[in-house]
Amino acid sequence: MNGVLVINKSRDITSFKVIEKLRSHLKVQKMGHAGTLDPLATGVLVVCLGSATKLVDQFMNQEKEYVGAIKLGEETTTDDREGKIISAITLPSGLSKEVIEKAAFSFVGEILQRPPYFSAVKKNGRRLYEYARAGQYIDVPARPVIITKFDITEIKLPFIKFAIVCSKGTYVRAIARDMGKMLGVGGHLYDLERTRSGKFHISSAHYLSSILQESPEKAPLHML
Repeated sequence: MNGVLVINKSRDITSFKVIEKLRSHLKVQKMGHAGTLDPLATGVLVVCLGSATKLVDQFMNQEKEYVGAIKLGEETTTDDREGKIISAITLPSGLSKEVIEKAAFSFVGEILQRPPYFSAVKKNGRRLYEYARAGQYIDVPARPVIITKFDITEIKLPFIKFAIVCSKGTYVRAIARDMGKMLGVGGHLYDLERTRSGKFHISSAHYLSSILQESPEKAPLHML
C-alpha cells in the first residue's frame, strides 16, 4: 500500500496516535506524517504510506494554512488553552479593531520566533517539553519563519479569529503568545484548524473514524 492519506484530524488525539491506529488497521508498518498537529488542533494531517514516506520531508517543507482563535488577556504555560493560566488581566477599552489589525500586520514577512517551552524542539539532546514537564523552562534561540498572510477575520473580545499562511516550523501558538504581548495584554491560542498543507486541502481530507470503519482496500489513497 503506497500513497498519501489526507486525514481530517479530530481534537484531543495526537498525530502519533492517528498513525498508530492507521498502521494497525491498514497493516502497513512504513508510515509517517508530514507535520505534527497538537492534540488541541484539528484539520489536515498528511500521512504517507509505503514508498511515499520518502516524500515526507518534501511535504513538510511546504507552506501551511490555518484558521483559529486567540484569547486575549490570559497567558498560559503552553501558549494554548491546554496549559495553566499564569497571568490574567481585564482588557482595556482602547483595544480597537485598528490596533489589533495593525499588530497582526506586523507579523507578515520573515520574523524571528521563539518556540514554545512545551515543544519538540531539542536542547542538549532533550525536547523542550521534557524540561518544561520537570519545571525547567528553557529558552532557545529564536528561529526565522515566514508569515505570508495573517488576517483578522472576527473580533469578539476577548476572542479574535484569524486566518494565517505560514512556512514550515511556524508555531501558531507562539504567534498567539507574541500577539498578546505586542498588544500589552497577553494571549494564548484557543482554537486551531489546519485547512491546507502544501497542495492538500481540508476539502479532500477524511476523518480517521470513517477510514477505520471501512476495509483497508477502500482507504482513500492519493496515488503519487
